[in-house]
Amino acid sequence: MTEYILYWLGVANGIAFGLMVVDKRRAEAGARRISESTLLRWVFFGGAFGTYAASRLVRHKTRKQPFATQMIVILALEIILLALWASGFLGPLVAAMLAYLPDPA
Repeated sequence: MTEYILYWLGVANGIAFGLMVVDKRRAEAGARRISESTLLRWVFFGGAFGTYAASRLVRHKTRKQPFATQMIVILALEIILLALWASGFLGPLVAAMLAYLPDPA
């Protein structure tokens, strides 16, 4: 299970990074842009590191509010979740929460 999460984070961050770079190129060319909701969706689904890295590398959406703030907040939450997961605290916490769900049978 752990390796699948790492694979997903790698893919999500790669896609988010790519989308930010493509959107920057489209903005420079005056072409049709990628919507902020699409970019934020990839941030939310695990691509916060890639989006943040692309925003700094290609100088895209660094001053665009509220996008930049939302990106930073989700990045901070992602870092906290990863730290909890790496420390082994998240597993027992999720197991305890799942114990309160009703039995599907």
